[in-house]
Amino acid sequence: MSLPGEVDVIVIGSGPAGLGAATELASVARVLVLDRETEAGGIPRHCGHFPFGLREFHRLMRGPDYARALVARAEASGVRIATGVNVVKLHPGPRVTVTSDQGPHEIRAKLVLIATGVRETSRAQRLIGGEKPAGVLSTGALQSLVYLEGKRPFRRPIILGTELVSFSAIMTCLHAGIRPVAMIEPGPRITARRPAIVYPWLKRVPVHLSTNIRRIEGREHVERVVLAGPEGESTLAADGVIVTGRFRPEATLLEGSHLERDPATGGPVIDNFGCCSDPSYFAAGNVLRPVETAGWSWAEGVAIGKTMRAGLQGKLPDIARHRVTTTGDAIGWVLPQTVRAPENAAFDRFQMRVNRPVRGRLSLRVAGSEYASRSIVSRPERRITLPLPPTIGPVEILLEEK
Repeated sequence: MSLPGEVDVIVIGSGPAGLGAATELASVARVLVLDRETEAGGIPRHCGHFPFGLREFHRLMRGPDYARALVARAEASGVRIATGVNVVKLHPGPRVTVTSDQGPHEIRAKLVLIATGVRETSRAQRLIGGEKPAGVLSTGALQSLVYLEGKRPFRRPIILGTELVSFSAIMTCLHAGIRPVAMIEPGPRITARRPAIVYPWLKRVPVHLSTNIRRIEGREHVERVVLAGPEGESTLAADGVIVTGRFRPEATLLEGSHLERDPATGGPVIDNFGCCSDPSYFAAGNVLRPVETAGWSWAEGVAIGKTMRAGLQGKLPDIARHRVTTTGDAIGWVLPQTVRAPENAAFDRFQMRVNRPVRGRLSLRVAGSEYASRSIVSRPERRITLPLPPTIGPVEILLEEK
C-alpha cells in the first residue's frame, strides 16, 4: 500500500482498541491504521485459546479468529490498514514520521490516536541473575512461536508469575505439548483472583508461593533454575523459563515527543475524553495502563472513537482541565489523570490500581466535598473503579487503610 501524505485520522496500533476506534470513525473520516507488525490484529492473534469476542461479537472465539474478525469489520467499514510501518516520531500539527520499505515518510492528519498496547517486563528488567542461555521467553514471545510459527521452544519450562497472562501461558504450553514444571510467585498469594489457582492444580502444575528465581543456569540452553523460597534455596530442573506479566505500556513513542507522560502508568496523560496534553492527540487501550483485557480495550477504543468523532465536528468542550490528585501511598496510579466537563465523555469512571495488598476505604472528593466512596480489599493488578462526578472541580482520591 502506498502511504498517503494526509488523512483525517491516523490510528497507531491495530489491536482491539485501535481497530475499535477506527471502525467507529470510518463513517465520518478517512482513517488510516498503522502497525509495525506484518499482520494486523494485535496481541490476540498470538493467543490461540478462548475466551475472546463476547463483548464484540457475542460469541466465544479463539484469539486469532477474534483478531481476524476485528480486522475484517474495520476494513468493511472503510478503514485502511498499513502493516510493516513503524511510527518513529510524533509532531504537533498533528503529523507523524514513519519508516517502511518505502523509506521515511510524513503523514498529516486532523487527529491521531495512540493505541500501541503493552509489553511484558523482561528478565533483565527484573534483575534475575545467572547465565544467559536460550529458552527464556516472555508470554508474548512464547505465543508467537507456538501459534504463529508452530514451534515448541522447550518441553519442561518454569513459569514466573501468577497474573492472568501466566495462566494463559499454561494454556499455550499445553496446546504445544509442553508440560510446565512449576509456577513461581514472589508474593504470598497468586496475583490473579483466587479461583484461578484451580487451573494449574487441575493441570498438575505445582505453584510455589513466596518464592523468587535467584538465578538461571545453563550454557547453551536453560538446564535448571535456582529458587529462593520459605524453606531456603532449592533447584528445579527445567529447560526454559517463561517470564510473564508485570506489563508496562508500549509508550516509547512518547520519549522525546511533546506529549505529557504519566510517571505512574508509563503511558500518556489523558482526560476523560481520552485526549492527551495536545488536544489533537488521543490514546486508548493498554498504552494507557498495564493491563486490561482485549474486550475492555476494544470497548474503550469504541468510546474514545466516539469522542474523536465529536472532536472532528468541533463538539468537544474547550475548557480548563482539573488535575486528579491522590492521597495514600498504596495508590499506584489513576486514570484519567485530568478531567473536564463530563458531557459525552469517553470515561464515566476512574480506573486505578494499588501497588501492594490493601484493605480500607476509598473516597472521591470534588472541590473538598465527598462525592463517592467504597470499601476495598484489593491486590496489585486488580481493577478498582470510582464514578466520575457530574460536576467539575479539583478532584482528590483518598485511600484510608485499615
